Amino acid sequence: MIAFTSSLVFLLFNFVTITCYIVEPGPLVVATKGEVWPKPQEQTTEDKFYIVRPQIFKFKVLSESCDILTNALDRYINIIVNQILPKTRVKLQEDVLKPWKTNKNFVGYLDALDIILLEPCKHGELPDASMTEQYVLNITSDTVNVLSAQSVWGILRGLETFSQLLYPTADEALHINCTSIFDYPRYQHRGVLVDTSRHYIPVSKLLKTLDALSYNKLNVFHWHITDDQSFPYISKTYPELSQQGAYLPTYVYTQQDVAQIINYAAARGIRVIAEFDTPGHTRSWGQAFPELLSPCYRNNVSTGQYGPMDPTKNFTYEFMENLLTEIVDVFPDNFLHLGADEVEFECWQSNPEITAFMQTHNISSYVELESYYIQKIIDMSDKLKATSIVWEEVFTNGVQLPNRTIVHVWKGGWELTMNAVTNSGFQTLLSSCWYLDHLSGGGDWTKYYDCEPTKFKGSDEQKKLVIGGEACMWAEVVNEYNIESRMWPRASAAAEKLWSVKDADTSSQAGHRLEEHTCRMNKRGIGAQPPNGSGFCEL
Repeated sequence: MIAFTSSLVFLLFNFVTITCYIVEPGPLVVATKGEVWPKPQEQTTEDKFYIVRPQIFKFKVLSESCDILTNALDRYINIIVNQILPKTRVKLQEDVLKPWKTNKNFVGYLDALDIILLEPCKHGELPDASMTEQYVLNITSDTVNVLSAQSVWGILRGLETFSQLLYPTADEALHINCTSIFDYPRYQHRGVLVDTSRHYIPVSKLLKTLDALSYNKLNVFHWHITDDQSFPYISKTYPELSQQGAYLPTYVYTQQDVAQIINYAAARGIRVIAEFDTPGHTRSWGQAFPELLSPCYRNNVSTGQYGPMDPTKNFTYEFMENLLTEIVDVFPDNFLHLGADEVEFECWQSNPEITAFMQTHNISSYVELESYYIQKIIDMSDKLKATSIVWEEVFTNGVQLPNRTIVHVWKGGWELTMNAVTNSGFQTLLSSCWYLDHLSGGGDWTKYYDCEPTKFKGSDEQKKLVIGGEACMWAEVVNEYNIESRMWPRASAAAEKLWSVKDADTSSQAGHRLEEHTCRMNKRGIGAQPPNGSGFCEL
């Protein structure tokens, strides 16, 4: 009986082992054709289709235009001509008999798309927190082919959708199915944070990142521009900060670079929100201005080390008021990220001057001292008419915040924090689920996709205070050579969760669309890594 049991176990083990190694040929996940990422709010698609001839196709603007719209149309014509079907556009000119010509669902050639902008756009217009991104796209069999939107930002999102509906097929044609789409974002704030302090990221890579954001209908570039390690921003007010705080004199962002990034982003409907994180994460600031920082002590003797900014000195606040005034002038978005995360209290605790200040001002704890600093900085921000964003520690430490403050949640246990923040009446952003520097095996985009921002206890009114979220690309182990593959298509998962209706798709079904979308990004020059496993992308 024992021998029989052992034999059975051996046979079962070998059966399981053998079946585990049976792999079918072909891609692990088959890509869709002409499917949209992020998934539209409402879409109906027919079997009927048009053929688009890239060398003939054009956009026809039936309303007033502006440079944002004109430049966008040129970009998307370029995408259609040079990136969607680069090898076959000459063959299409021959207009020889193709199989699709005899297909009963073929309804003709789509040589133009009408563009209707309901509200005039302005030259040099900048997107803001209240921009409208809704659009309607109709590709119909009765030759009514229109993209319409209230604002130019909606037209930009609709152009991206239109470009994704186009797909080449084996018969060397560029197809688009008859489709009706009514679309708008679920959340107003859909962003990506890029850290340019731990490693300097060249402007060219940041511009490509902005391209990728637009391909995913993301609308916020959160620029974490400085930190302990380096200060690469060239300040007009305090140029010494980058002169002494940057890694190298060439690893900096000039005022011209910043303006280029803001304008490039605006042309794609993307806001640029700057973060100058204080009072912690400021060690590089002290290279030029050591008096900004708190000296650390041991047994009342200075150790030569520095902690967070010194909240007891008038110089600190004079300096910050001057710098924030410049930042609000250089970065015109109405949101300003003040940071304020991970403030360590050890140096404050060890410093006798800070202890004496606290006693004089009846400040009984270091959380109160942090609150004292943050309150002054937020007051400066309010005076400059900026909406302040702070990391969650400011709230959880009990700092008294103005009602307009937005709390940015990033730590584990975010469900409890989101409940507490919204229960206190504050608007909030979520990043906890979408830390792109946290790596696991291939296909880890699914953990980002399966995060639901409203999955916390709270009323419907509380959940309305969630205004969106951001995927965060911290750069301790990221530089210009791997930032694209680390970000994409993993950030695409967050993009769909922030744009599309709740539970728009399962991760298993979305994987087929993401396979196509990743290849689409590759064709447009974005070095996105394969999302799912074995497969191919015909480039």
